[in-house]
Amino acid sequence: MSLNALDQLKRLTTVVADTGDFASMKEFAPQDATTNPTLIEKAVDMPAYQPLLEKAVAEGRNASGSKDERARAIIDHLLILFGCEILKIVPGRVSTEVDARLSFDVAGTLDKARHLIGLYQAVGIPRERVLIKIASTWEGAQAARVLQQEGISCNLTLMFSLPQAVVCAEAGATLISPFVGRIYDWYKKSTGKEYVGADDPGVQSVRTIYAYYKKFGYETEVMGASFRNLSQIVELAGCDLLTISPGLLGELATSMATVEKKLDPAVAKLTPIDRIPSDEKTFRFLLNEDAMATEKLAEGIRVFAADIVKLEKKILAKLSV
Repeated sequence: MSLNALDQLKRLTTVVADTGDFASMKEFAPQDATTNPTLIEKAVDMPAYQPLLEKAVAEGRNASGSKDERARAIIDHLLILFGCEILKIVPGRVSTEVDARLSFDVAGTLDKARHLIGLYQAVGIPRERVLIKIASTWEGAQAARVLQQEGISCNLTLMFSLPQAVVCAEAGATLISPFVGRIYDWYKKSTGKEYVGADDPGVQSVRTIYAYYKKFGYETEVMGASFRNLSQIVELAGCDLLTISPGLLGELATSMATVEKKLDPAVAKLTPIDRIPSDEKTFRFLLNEDAMATEKLAEGIRVFAADIVKLEKKILAKLSV
C-alpha cells in the first residue's frame, strides 16, 4: 500500500503540529506541538476552548496583586493548561512561548521561563517535555544560554537569518525555528516575483542554516516553520523537524506525491561555508545589513506582543464581570 505524502515525510523528518487546535493534533498524530501568542489568542475565541479560559480565570480571579498582575498570571496559567492538554495528545514536547514584550530583556525572559517551567512541574509535567520559546534576538540567545545550563530546553523562534542561527547555536539552544514562509513573503513583495521549489529564499535560508550546523558540529536542532505551501515543506524533507499548520498537514495527508529526502547531514557537512563570528557587535551589524531579517524580526515581535495584549484585554474583561 502506498504511503501518503505526510507518512512519507514522517519517515524523513520529525513532524510537529503548528497549532493550538487539539482536534488537528489528534487527526495528524505529530510527534511534538508548538504554539505562539497568535494561535492561543485565536483559540480562546473558539467554543471548544472556552472551558480552559474559564478555568484559568476562575483560579486566578482571587489571587493577590493588581488586576493587571492577575491578568498576566492568568495568561501564564492558561499557557500551561493548553500545554498540558497538548501533552496528552503528542508523545513528545510542547513549545510554550515567553511574552514577546520580553524579547530584549534577558532578566525578564529568565524569570518568565523559570516561572513557566515551575508551573509545569507543579502539575507533574517534567521539564524534558517542554521547550521554552524565545525570540531569537541577541538578548533571547543570552537568556537561552543560561536556561540551557539550568536544564531548561529552549526553542529560539522568529528566526530569519544565519547570524541569528549562529548565536543561538553558540548559546546551546535545543532547537531553532527558522521562518520559511515569512522570508518568502518579504521577497515576493519586494521583488514581485513568485518563488518555487529550491529557488524559494525561505527554503534556501533553512538549507544554509542546516548546512552550517552540520558542518560545524552543533547539536542544536533545526525546525523549519511558517510554511505557505507544500513545495516549501517537500524541499526541506530530511530537516531535523518541520512544524506545519493543520491546513498543510491535511494537504500532505491527501497527497500521494513522492517525498524524497532533500537534506542530509553527511552531504551538509561538505557544504563550502565559512564560520561567522558570534560576538554581539558582529551579530548586530550583520542583522542590520539584512533588511529582510531586520524587518521580519521586528514585525514578528510586534505582532506577538499585540496578540498578548489582546489576550490580556479579554481576560481583564472577564475579571471585571
